[in-house]
Amino acid sequence: MKLEDPNAAGLRAELSLAEWWMPFTANRSFKDAPRILSRAEGMHYWTPDGRRILDGTAGLWCVNAGHARQPIVEAIQRQAATLDYAPTFNLAHPLAFEAATVIARMAPAGLDRVFFTNSGSESADTAIKMAIAYWRAKGEPSRRIIIGRERGYHGVNIGGTMAGGIPGNRKHFPAMMAGVDHIRATHDLARNGFSRGQPAHGAEFADELERLVTFHDASNIAAVIVEPMAGSAGVLVPPQGYLEKLRAICDKHGILLIFDEVITGFGRLGTPFAAHYFNVTPDLLTCAKAINNAAVPMGAVLARTAIHDTIINAAPAGQIEFLHGYTYSAHPLACAALLATQQLYVDEGIFERARAMAPRFEAALHTLKGARHVIDIRNLGLVGGIELEPRAGAVGRRALEAHVKCFTHEKTPALVRFTGDILALSPPLIISEDQIAQLIDTIGTVLQSID
Repeated sequence: MKLEDPNAAGLRAELSLAEWWMPFTANRSFKDAPRILSRAEGMHYWTPDGRRILDGTAGLWCVNAGHARQPIVEAIQRQAATLDYAPTFNLAHPLAFEAATVIARMAPAGLDRVFFTNSGSESADTAIKMAIAYWRAKGEPSRRIIIGRERGYHGVNIGGTMAGGIPGNRKHFPAMMAGVDHIRATHDLARNGFSRGQPAHGAEFADELERLVTFHDASNIAAVIVEPMAGSAGVLVPPQGYLEKLRAICDKHGILLIFDEVITGFGRLGTPFAAHYFNVTPDLLTCAKAINNAAVPMGAVLARTAIHDTIINAAPAGQIEFLHGYTYSAHPLACAALLATQQLYVDEGIFERARAMAPRFEAALHTLKGARHVIDIRNLGLVGGIELEPRAGAVGRRALEAHVKCFTHEKTPALVRFTGDILALSPPLIISEDQIAQLIDTIGTVLQSID
């Protein structure tokens, strides 16, 4: 199938769909009926034929300040004309240091060393390598096991796939799955269905870590990695007291705690990080996505000073202390976008706006209780999950149909994500109350039309 390219400049008059092998996509089905985005601004995308789509997902959990914001666009343009690229292996550029300082100053107390990556997947692998390097530098090299959590998502690189707990992402790569174990997921539909905010039941699920400590022995465990709130698995909100308990168990046994905040970082819960929202500070924190409004690929790992210093000071003077990095680490354009984005968050009070809008989002979302096929609704900050009853023998098909019908809705089309039979919402933090109502109304109308 070929589509007209509105941006063609003489190179090609048409777009072919054949060559691009799309990620996390049923390629054959998609290319039979493609859904193409050609422009974005503020709260909306546009299709090539001019249809305006309300963005209910902030792109992919990442465009927190809204699309094509001029301060960010202009910062990238200026930087591209000044210093388009600079290597950061034994060299540096000023924006990298400035960007690291900005992130360190907004981080939870003590997480004041910043290592730049290019994605959440790279951040997860970097944090895992840091944990192993830390114990090696401390003279405890047997601490190699990483404990993840069922239904956890930490990207798709080797370390993140190993530590992740989504079966479909793991089962095709069994040779990679060594050196990890998992605690159970926190979701408990029977006790916590239709919870608003943190569910009341399930803090005791953290105790499973004690069982794994007994099984493996703490002397062999390097770190536990969890999302404070699991997003990609379908908006799994931590029960009250769960993260506090997990932190206490890690402290008891000297195990590092890693928070994957690729989704929750930068205002999604109305605070800079989920660690602030829950008042639980990890030893390492991964982030990406909204760090620079997704304008240029970028991620980071925030580390406690003690972890950084232990690794750095264990190496002889003049020797590379942490043998890890990326060609595009602290890319000048990414750093320029980061600085402009973080300033925009401050200037417009975007985190505070998200915090004020969260109760209205919650109230609107829960009006779908009782809607056709809905078996659970859960939310935290500006994140919502709507779980649908699966079709017999066709798990995920009902949510996929809802996703497509929301996108193609005749009057008020909207972009929503789906994972399994869960619809996930994470709109840009600039969403208005009227736009929340429109988003929920579109979903409700679509659900009524689905068998």
